[in-house]
Amino acid sequence: MFTGIIEHLGTIESLDVQRDGGRVSIHAPSLGPSLAVANSIAVNGCCLTITGIHNGRFSADLSGETLGKTSFGSSDGSLRVGSRVNLERPLTAGKEFGGHFVLGHVDTVGQVTHLTPEGENWSYGVRVPEDFACYIVPKGSISIDGISLTVARWDNKTNVAEAAIIPYTYGHSNIRDRKPGDAVNLEADILGKYIENYLEAREKSRPGSALTIEELVRQGF
Repeated sequence: MFTGIIEHLGTIESLDVQRDGGRVSIHAPSLGPSLAVANSIAVNGCCLTITGIHNGRFSADLSGETLGKTSFGSSDGSLRVGSRVNLERPLTAGKEFGGHFVLGHVDTVGQVTHLTPEGENWSYGVRVPEDFACYIVPKGSISIDGISLTVARWDNKTNVAEAAIIPYTYGHSNIRDRKPGDAVNLEADILGKYIENYLEAREKSRPGSALTIEELVRQGF
């Protein structure tokens, strides 16, 4: 589990993507000895397992599922050798919980629409897929490339969610590298998913009505 508070930035040194899987190597010297093989780490909001460590670099395997659901499999070039990526280690007991519940299980990929200066801050817009729009709640939480952000504005006609980016977030994440058209990883608030699942299960458990068109005709209606 993660919080969406980005701790470090890394740089992709190699990205090998095949049809059903791949491998990524990331230079992250600031993480140093805190990493270990078999541990988890969130890379742009995608929870990966560290499979190798060498000279300030770590590597991780990418499954077909990961490539299909995240920007690692995107062909738009937003992730390539030299790209900066957001890094966060898993939440530990006693650590301050500054963001929201982020599992690192990316739901889908959105598309950046704009990154517009607004005084000292920025307006960051991302268009989300239609089937993800139900999870967008104004003033609610969303994870974009692993960053815990608050939805400041929501346009349900264009499916564009906007977040207000403060200078600290801009300077300590890869948001400053984003441009219109870039693919970004999206994860909805897990609490909303649980509520949705509960309501669907409750609806299915309700007994169906015995009143049908055929029965109405039989009774002369």
